[in-house]
Amino acid sequence: MSMINKEISNFKVQAYQTGEFKTVTKEDVLGKWSVFFFYPADFTFVCPTELEDLQNKYAEFKAAGCEVYSVSTDSHFVHKAWADASERIKKIEYIMLADPTHVITKDFEVYIEEDGMAERGTFIVNPEGKIVAYEVNAGNVGRNADELFRKLQALQFVAAHGDEVCPAKWTPGAETLRPSLDLVGQL
Repeated sequence: MSMINKEISNFKVQAYQTGEFKTVTKEDVLGKWSVFFFYPADFTFVCPTELEDLQNKYAEFKAAGCEVYSVSTDSHFVHKAWADASERIKKIEYIMLADPTHVITKDFEVYIEEDGMAERGTFIVNPEGKIVAYEVNAGNVGRNADELFRKLQALQFVAAHGDEVCPAKWTPGAETLRPSLDLVGQL
């Protein structure tokens, strides 16, 4: 079943961000674009490469009015320990959500019951709290922050220009399509 337009459920979890612990709720997510970036576990191999790639693009996400939330089933204490131990993770400025009770991973349907961890899932949530794009990868395949940012830009463009759609590989400034007009000439 598709998750598109599913409203995220209420949640209240602990988080780690730049040396501090904080509480994050659904209310904190509403009113802006968000990326939920699920990964299996702290202290693993592929995950730090992805999280560092996302950090390298974080300023652009923020400039686009989007907050980034990485999510694993580790506790906020483990997130801090990982940041203390890893130069890559120490650089992260975005919010690292702790989901040891699996409330968020189950809501986004990326919880792996037998492992107690999350799938490698990426979700873009609009300001109303609805999922507008998602992708789940095999655990051994890393993701690309540049492509994620391009998707965010396309979704924001379509939200602002409801009569236009973005073709494959669209980037800001590129030509868009107007299905009601462009398709008439192709029929």
